[in-house]
Amino acid sequence: MKKSILFAFIMVFILTASTFVATASKKPENLPKTENKLTEEEAIRLTRRVEEIRDMDKTDMAAKEKRELRKEVKSINKSVRDGGAIYIGTGTLLIIILLIILL
Repeated sequence: MKKSILFAFIMVFILTASTFVATASKKPENLPKTENKLTEEEAIRLTRRVEEIRDMDKTDMAAKEKRELRKEVKSINKSVRDGGAIYIGTGTLLIIILLIILL
């Protein structure tokens, strides 16, 4: 029994180690965190703008104009969707499940 628990913890550690290394390299440490809280009116205004852009007739537009509209839509979507999302890695999920089972 003790060997299987030890083996399980070693496997969980191996699975989570790669996750920690991958996430550590992606986070820029020297950039300040900014909270982007939109009011409900601003969010409605931005979603209306996105709908307006999507309803436009883009057949007569130049490639540069289309590119600018795409960038605008992406930035609006990013600002509206920035929020309270929590991401749990596979290894972390396994640790949580094991702790729930064992305790």
